[in-house]
Amino acid sequence: MAEIITPDWVKHAVFYQIFPDRFARSTRLTKPSNLEPWDSDPTKYGYKGGDLLGVMERLDYLQELGITALYFNPIFQSASNHRYHTHDYFRIDPLLGGDKVFDALLTECKARGMRVVLDGVFNHASRGFFQFNDVLENGAASPWLDWFFFEGVHPANAYDRTRPPGYKAWFNLHALPKFNTDNPQVREFLMQVGEHWIRRGIDGWRLDVPSEIKTEGFWQEFRQRIKAVNPDAYIVGEIWEDASEWLRGDQFDGVMNYLFTQAVIGFSAGPRVRTEMVDNLEYRPPGLTGEGYADRIDRLLKLYPWPVQLTQLNLLDSHDTARFLTIAGSDEGSLRLATLLMLTFPGAPCIYYGDEIGMTGGRPDRWVRKTFPWDRPAEWNTDLLDFYKQVIALRHAHPALRTGMYQRLCAERDTYAFARTLGGISLIVAVNVADVPRAVEVPLAGLDTVPSSAVPLFGAPETMAISDHVLGLTLPARSGVVLDVSPGLPPG
Repeated sequence: MAEIITPDWVKHAVFYQIFPDRFARSTRLTKPSNLEPWDSDPTKYGYKGGDLLGVMERLDYLQELGITALYFNPIFQSASNHRYHTHDYFRIDPLLGGDKVFDALLTECKARGMRVVLDGVFNHASRGFFQFNDVLENGAASPWLDWFFFEGVHPANAYDRTRPPGYKAWFNLHALPKFNTDNPQVREFLMQVGEHWIRRGIDGWRLDVPSEIKTEGFWQEFRQRIKAVNPDAYIVGEIWEDASEWLRGDQFDGVMNYLFTQAVIGFSAGPRVRTEMVDNLEYRPPGLTGEGYADRIDRLLKLYPWPVQLTQLNLLDSHDTARFLTIAGSDEGSLRLATLLMLTFPGAPCIYYGDEIGMTGGRPDRWVRKTFPWDRPAEWNTDLLDFYKQVIALRHAHPALRTGMYQRLCAERDTYAFARTLGGISLIVAVNVADVPRAVEVPLAGLDTVPSSAVPLFGAPETMAISDHVLGLTLPARSGVVLDVSPGLPPG
């Protein structure tokens, strides 16, 4: 197997996922009049009017949080508030501020050392996509007929949801006609879209439902052409299960690591999980013990080569899941434990906008896409925000938490401890998910050096002592600690 090379910057990044219509709305942009009030409940089809200038005005906030990379849900011209119905792949949606505002945002992000990754929806287009719309107008006479999969009946049924659409569509949704990527013209069009925005200055692509594209060699060519423009570009796929076939070094650099999401929900939230909120995530009541979580993590870390593990996009929730706090029955302790585990895990952590201030939202999707309450500070959980800042700063301060090797040390019913080691530095992370304090004995003999002392970097154990190559801890209820145990002598 050829050497697998993944972008180094991703290994050190902390991502923030932004749903553009709901994150921030600038008063400096003129908007249509028929927008929903920002503070009103979200609806399936309504627009709130969030925009990219609003994002630019909040970059100070994001940098203070410790964010170094932004992942945007789709921003191309579209007739839906989520913009997965792409009309024009070469134009930023005017409701978001258009191309000039996007260029200004890119410039400002680059000046701050922040990366930008866009959502690439290449499996399907929309009814408003020019080539598909031409078929709706001209039927079998359209020159663009073979860009899609029509079933021979024209005019196609693009709007009556009581009848089949008459063409292949993602999830059989009339609004999302599937591209015929076996058509060389379609394939070339999508490759050029990918190249265009990389040349324009973005730092990578998050690929929507890439497993739906079955055309042989499609993603291999996509990688080759994107990396030819920028070898450092990040290519991350939305794959919810074992993604081994896409992570061999010839297609994606990483995937949205929902396998980690499933494990961390099961361990940190356990019996608190509202099962109706995890219908699209693997969850078996009452969750995972420390041993079960450790075994799941061990299997996950064996799935992919180490350079890929370091560029996985790790997340607790997203626009496609209920928010973690809602999943956990509003238990803030579960969110803190899960966040600590994510920020100390190999790969790039990704925070869904607003989680850091305690935003909630369950299924269906519109409730997980509520607006950020910028003008309602009373709704902010500022203690939780401070916690996020501390844990993110901890990750930035310690390279071992970003690229250090990962080693399981011990796991019991309610506790789990592991080490991250790099260049003679050894950090130990230990968590207790129980509602009462737990004593933990962490064996140290397997480390490169046997420490004689431990320095708390985060959290405070009730007791702590090292004896006979064992670190003894008493962890408070529902808590975690990070310890530096680097000082020591070679074993033996």
